[in-house]
Amino acid sequence: MATILIRKPKLNFLQKIYVGAIVQGMWITLSHALRNMVNQKGILTYDYPEKKKPIPEDYRAEHRLMQRPDGTVRCTACMLCATACPANCIEIVAKEHPDPAVEKYPQVYNIDLLRCVFCGFCVEACPCDAIRMDTQKVERAEFDRPSFVVDIDYLSKNHPEGKSPYSIALY
Repeated sequence: MATILIRKPKLNFLQKIYVGAIVQGMWITLSHALRNMVNQKGILTYDYPEKKKPIPEDYRAEHRLMQRPDGTVRCTACMLCATACPANCIEIVAKEHPDPAVEKYPQVYNIDLLRCVFCGFCVEACPCDAIRMDTQKVERAEFDRPSFVVDIDYLSKNHPEGKSPYSIALY
């Protein structure tokens, strides 16, 4: 096995203090700044509080629970959404429904929005289209952590303007 000897190149004084690299970096930054000041067509900004950025239709935002035509929650407390959740942020307590045609319903359905990663696995896992993430609500500010745990009452009323709380598909 042969040993390879690599010699360091001799650097002059300007190369040792990296003046060339600093000037080159400053030139790149200055050229980008001047180009953006002259040509404003490619820059897209929004005056945030007054004008909000449009949100795509399939964006995963806050959750909502769908309802049956009689106004009850569509969820059957099958626990598939809580099982599929990688963040373990969904809490469901099932209870027997007084109507014998309906097997059970969620007595407690809580989602901890601080733990939620908004992956949408709960929506995909739900066999009866009971939970959706199409509210288009992306902003939420609270003063304490317990306010970020949303319950069944909030989720069943969290429907966006113009979208029905009832599912189209009938089961």
